[in-house]
Amino acid sequence: MSTETSLSLNDMSASDLRALAEQSNAWPFEQAKQIVARLKKKPKDEVLFETGYGPSGLPHIGTFGEVARTTMVRHAFRVLTEDKIKTRLLAFSDDMDGLRKVPDNVPNKEMLEQDLGKPLTQVRDPFGTHSSFGAHNNARLRAFLDTFGFDYEFASSTEYYKAGRFDATLLKMLANIEKVMAIMLPSLREERAATYSPFLPVSPRTGVVLQVPIVAHDAKAGTVSYDDPDTGERITVPVTGGHCKLQWKPDWAMRWVALGVDYEMAGKDLIDSVKLSGKICSALGGTPPEGFNYELFLDDKGQKISKSKGNGLTIDEWLRYASPESLSLFMYREPKSAKRLYFDVIPRNVDDYQQFLDGYPRQDGKQRLSNPVWHIHAGHPPKADMPVTFQLLLTLVSSSNAENAETLWGFIGRYRPGVTPQTHPKLDALVGYAINYYRDFVAPTKTFREPTEGERVALQDLRDALSRLPNDASAEDIQNVVYEIGRREPFLDHKKAGKDGRPGVSLDWFNMLYQVLLGQEKGPRFGSFVAVYGVPNAVAMIDGALKR
Repeated sequence: MSTETSLSLNDMSASDLRALAEQSNAWPFEQAKQIVARLKKKPKDEVLFETGYGPSGLPHIGTFGEVARTTMVRHAFRVLTEDKIKTRLLAFSDDMDGLRKVPDNVPNKEMLEQDLGKPLTQVRDPFGTHSSFGAHNNARLRAFLDTFGFDYEFASSTEYYKAGRFDATLLKMLANIEKVMAIMLPSLREERAATYSPFLPVSPRTGVVLQVPIVAHDAKAGTVSYDDPDTGERITVPVTGGHCKLQWKPDWAMRWVALGVDYEMAGKDLIDSVKLSGKICSALGGTPPEGFNYELFLDDKGQKISKSKGNGLTIDEWLRYASPESLSLFMYREPKSAKRLYFDVIPRNVDDYQQFLDGYPRQDGKQRLSNPVWHIHAGHPPKADMPVTFQLLLTLVSSSNAENAETLWGFIGRYRPGVTPQTHPKLDALVGYAINYYRDFVAPTKTFREPTEGERVALQDLRDALSRLPNDASAEDIQNVVYEIGRREPFLDHKKAGKDGRPGVSLDWFNMLYQVLLGQEKGPRFGSFVAVYGVPNAVAMIDGALKR
């Protein structure tokens, strides 16, 4: 083991760790380096990271992804600057937006219908638990982020507008309204451009956020005027103090300027919006934040996931079948590539997370900084201690129809004496996940393939060979037997030689075992499965398949 490996990253000095991080091309470091470069041009003693949330609906998996990824970049920045610059993460809620349509998944829809157009913090709460629908969803967001232990500050658009925190920048926006209009108008359809204004007055009469033409503005007085759409009366309101809300692209830009946001990422569908908001930010004398556009998630049919369609996976669904760490791994991986977010991606991410954790102690410093678990756990990955893979647990449940934890623990306890739910609580959680996953996805689609004549002969030979093994045979010994029996046509792989120089065995042999014996396409290493399941049980399973 190299000296670098034996010296834990946690024992390194901050400057040594920084030097190592500067060489890393892991994407959180690449992003953090952009912020370091930004500070060289314009030094600051505090860096602000921001994520946005639209509280017209409940927080979802995209919200988690944005906060998780931003948190990884923030940690990478702290390492690159030796934690000498203060950082903050602001989770900003656009709760002053007008409610445009009634969501499908809420009670008391008629009540919401009456409040359409009002800021979300003025819309009555259909659940009856909070002062407004916005407050209800904000509370859900905070509870959601707290569940995952994120370090963040919550910010409410309504509170910031009403407290005057945006006033100076709103007046700057009014003074530069021609520049802002020149940026926005080319991006709009002709009909919309004819009546567009970045300022949306909040009607003093109805409380509705109005999309009306602004007929006059007075930069000196800090006011805009419009004709009330119902009464025709000309109304003049200040742009400050929460009397007006900005259209969302100017609003985004205004926020960046007013708060001094240094980093904010956004989905690929917002590329044009980021550019426009960046131009407005520059027109107001600000510097647009660093960031990148992450790719969107797709469902099982390759369609973009949408809140209104309800396709793809929700956070609650992922957490029914797997740990938050496996979801963090999914978010860490290739953020600029479109990924299917569907149930079948879960097992791989659960087991890959464990593999990254297992490999971490054997890696040198540079490799560790590219290991996802270092970023998922902010530089302090836990010790790996998972004696059984998720894939193996799924196969155990499937083979034994063991839809209860006790049966599964019976197999595990025999395979790994001394391993119990008490000694391995994370494995106990994994057992629960596996049972849920099997019940919901594997059992309904289970179909057994009939073996061909040649496969029946091979299965009979495997059954006889396994029955000659001792009951406590090791996974390795069992695997050797499985290989030996499979070394025949049509399963020979002449391109891949075994350790003894003889032809290897193709994956078709192992796939056949899973399809015929377990009614599933793939599975874990067969020797490991038999070692946990028990040699006599495996023999009985083959007997059952041959009789079918």
